[in-house]
Amino acid sequence: MSQFIDLRSDTVTRPTPGMREAMARAEVGDDVFGDDPSVNRLQEQLAAQLGFEAGLLFPSGTQCNLAALMAHCQRGDEFLVGQDAHTYVHEGGGAAVLGSIQPQPLEHEPDGTLSLARIEAAIKPREDYYARTRLLALENTIGGKVLPRGYAKEATALAHRHGLATHLDGARLFNAAVKQQLDARELVAGFDSVSVCLSKGLGAPIGSVLVGSTELVREAKRWRKVLGGGMRQAGIVAAAGLYALEHHVARLADDHRNALALAEGLRGIPGLTVQLPETNIVWVEVARPLASRLVPALAEKGVLATGTSKVRFVTHLDVNAADITATLAAVRAIADS
Repeated sequence: MSQFIDLRSDTVTRPTPGMREAMARAEVGDDVFGDDPSVNRLQEQLAAQLGFEAGLLFPSGTQCNLAALMAHCQRGDEFLVGQDAHTYVHEGGGAAVLGSIQPQPLEHEPDGTLSLARIEAAIKPREDYYARTRLLALENTIGGKVLPRGYAKEATALAHRHGLATHLDGARLFNAAVKQQLDARELVAGFDSVSVCLSKGLGAPIGSVLVGSTELVREAKRWRKVLGGGMRQAGIVAAAGLYALEHHVARLADDHRNALALAEGLRGIPGLTVQLPETNIVWVEVARPLASRLVPALAEKGVLATGTSKVRFVTHLDVNAADITATLAAVRAIADS
């Protein structure tokens, strides 16, 4: 067991005993041949749950999103995306480097949305001078913020009116659903494809699933192979995802409560400006000279976070209320020293 309170990301979670048992007992086959029963069950179950025809398991969210973009777009096409979105900032430029797809980044509104007017203005004319605008890509949650109710339906409807496909990076989709007390299916209505990460708040050790139409998923499967993502006895991974979907969705509310408790406790500490979280991500602006030493000093006290002048703390199933209390004590001690 780790001696640290690890708040760097919700990707650091470790499989619970129940999840490990499910993985050990998983029925497996060869997923490249399409005959791993556990993988097939996961893909079919999540697709049906979210209202899509088919699903496809990937080793990572980055590969999942990239295959989706490549399934939607051809060389020389472009996708509209938020300038802070994971698919634009944190996925190695894969769409451009490997897909020859041009990203057109758009400025976010304070609530994490892209304004409908900005989206519409960014759609290129159908002329040879321009890349062909083919796709609108959104993210929910984004930086821990939940897209407002009804926004996704408006944005996807706008995109479809202009002949664009739509993709949702739903890495933390279930955080959004739990926060808004809505069925996740309602949050993805209108999208042509959705990626869902199993290894963030849901706590599986690996894996993301892309859902969409049968045709789109078939195309994405080809790109998964090209990108090196064909897997064999992947049922062990799928079993963890199935366990997470059954046991770890409702408990995301605990992560949200812990994040709020952390943020409220940090607000009274001099030198810190804290954004109250909507879900499980707490952003803290740190004034100088504390900024240069806060994260390293926390690590010395057994608390891991990321950033310098803007620090991120992420709660997850391996963090409890006592860990939040200990983290607050550590930050106060550093700020007072």
